Amino acid sequence: MLEASLRPRGPYSLALTAGSPAWRARLPDGRRAEARELPGGRILVRASCERALAEARFCLALDDDTTEFHRRFARDPLLGPAVRRLHGLRPRRRATVAHAVLRAVCGQLVQAGRARAIERAVIRACGTDPPTREALARLSPAALTGCGLAGGRAATLARLVRRLDLEELRSRPPGEALARLGRERGIGPWSVGVIALQGLGRYDTGLVGDLGLVKLLAALRGSWPEPEETAELLAPYGEWQGLASVFLLAGLERGLVSATRGSATWGQVSFVARMRATNET
Repeated sequence: MLEASLRPRGPYSLALTAGSPAWRARLPDGRRAEARELPGGRILVRASCERALAEARFCLALDDDTTEFHRRFARDPLLGPAVRRLHGLRPRRRATVAHAVLRAVCGQLVQAGRARAIERAVIRACGTDPPTREALARLSPAALTGCGLAGGRAATLARLVRRLDLEELRSRPPGEALARLGRERGIGPWSVGVIALQGLGRYDTGLVGDLGLVKLLAALRGSWPEPEETAELLAPYGEWQGLASVFLLAGLERGLVSATRGSATWGQVSFVARMRATNET
């Protein structure tokens, strides 16, 4: 086993990112890695090989400097409380793009618990954890529906893993990979956002249409919006829309983001968005 003591770039908390002070993961081809946070903020990573070490760095987002995000949005009327209280939160990524695609397709269900149960069933069926494109491609649409996926989603997943070189998407120019995914039937803006955050390691694509964001926008406006209108909620965060989505949802879960009395109103948020757009052009 290799061992490395790493200094994350920018604000970082393993406990917030991994959900616990320690992290352990299976990686492709039997590789494995684990990590824990040391006093002083360094992260001790133990990995089965050099490649596993690099994969651990990616999964834990250790090399991404989010200092600018924290600086710009710590006083944001809506997002600010979550940015200040969840200092160092990063999205935890999947080891393969194929796993992120699986999570996105399963996650199109409204019930998160049911979506995760189906995801686990598919992983058991393909016999590889984390799932690879090749392992998922061996499952027919009928086998995927047997795991609980609806017929349309099963067809979408089967088509994606057979048609696209998913892992190659990480090396494509910015925007090209997301545009390619967005052209696929059954992959909407929310799914593209999940794949961008968890599979490609990108922060510039928000979780447009996420139910939590729909509810937040409804509370801010006082009327129920269309899911695609959540793009307006995320627009003020520019190239950080993906990370802003993570903080908004984590803040909602912890009561740090609210549209109730004493929180930012939609008018305040819209005014700040207009002023920021003016100042940054």
